[in-house]
Amino acid sequence: MEVTYNQRMKVEAGGVARSDSPEAHVDIRLCLLAWYDRNRRSLPWRRTRDPYAIWVSEIMLQQTRVATVIERFQDFLRNFPTVSALANAGEQDVLALWSGLGYYRRARMLHHAAKVVVQEHGGVMPKTAAALRGLPGIGAYTSAAVASIAFGEKVAVVDGNVERVIQRLAGWGSDSATGQTELAREIAKRAEVLLDPNRPGDFNQATMELGATLCLPRKPLCLTCPLRDHCVTRGEHPTLQRAAMRSQDAAYGLAVRSRGAHREVLLQQRPAELTVMPGMWELPPLRSVEVPGEHLRLAVRHAIMQVNYYVRVRTVYEGDVDELMVPSETRRWVSLNQLGGIALTGLARKVLLRSGLPELTQLPVVMENTGKGVAPVAGRSARRAKPRSAAAKLAGGVSQ
Repeated sequence: MEVTYNQRMKVEAGGVARSDSPEAHVDIRLCLLAWYDRNRRSLPWRRTRDPYAIWVSEIMLQQTRVATVIERFQDFLRNFPTVSALANAGEQDVLALWSGLGYYRRARMLHHAAKVVVQEHGGVMPKTAAALRGLPGIGAYTSAAVASIAFGEKVAVVDGNVERVIQRLAGWGSDSATGQTELAREIAKRAEVLLDPNRPGDFNQATMELGATLCLPRKPLCLTCPLRDHCVTRGEHPTLQRAAMRSQDAAYGLAVRSRGAHREVLLQQRPAELTVMPGMWELPPLRSVEVPGEHLRLAVRHAIMQVNYYVRVRTVYEGDVDELMVPSETRRWVSLNQLGGIALTGLARKVLLRSGLPELTQLPVVMENTGKGVAPVAGRSARRAKPRSAAAKLAGGVSQ
């Protein structure tokens, strides 16, 4: 196996405690759970055993920062409080509330799986990891997380945080793709062995919490780690080098017009056949990525997967739209007061929030599921939600 056991000599010479004996397993469980009970972050999905809510949180947390997910999670459950409510929603409603979390295929698969739960399971979430894996978009990690946390099934989760903790405990690591693939099987086995049989859900969350807060990818906080006496590595471990980011220029137009007492912005919908963000709404691209300095409204950097986009935005007047913008049959003028209900790309959200348009900082809106698109409602609460500004509705993570 092409794997580096990076601290083997240190273990043999220095007497560092090993993590693979039965006695060590018991002590690891006790130490980790005691630390978790004292230090766990107060997160909304940890205050429920509702499998639907836990499922939503786990899908949102994939590739997205916890701070971003907290607010979006609460908004999502206010609008779709049950799996049946989600199943009966329109796709654009779901995407609008997902806008800003990025990786929108997650939202589509979540929506599709909710329909399966309603149609094939009578609206009741499956209770085992094996049954959950039969739902669209649910793999080994998500099924184990939901089953262990919501139902107490004795099944270990393995995500990036868990992988890192286990590799460092055991002194494993590899900087090659082959080595990492082989290690994945050993990590899964070790995770099952370490799992606390009495508190499987809490133990899974504790391991992930340790990786997210102390056993960090870079400069881990080993001195305050509850498992330091069992850790072979006590520091960083060999990992596969990430692929370098590519750079690409892009340019978009910001066209705003007045219509009576309101103003509208020009958006266009991405084609349904695209693999990235199909059906989402964005600012229309310009014919040329070169924007003269005197016409430059703002410039932003935006990362999507492995590409850094260096984006220039210029103001485009209504009469210049056809001359300056790439032709499209999916353009639509949208009231600035209704942007909270549009499934925008993360880049469009970022540009609009930074554009200085006063409507995006003054209008109180609340999302309401209309069945035809999530529409803003002024002056009253939707499912007891507090009114928030359009800027707040647009704010959040902008991974895509």
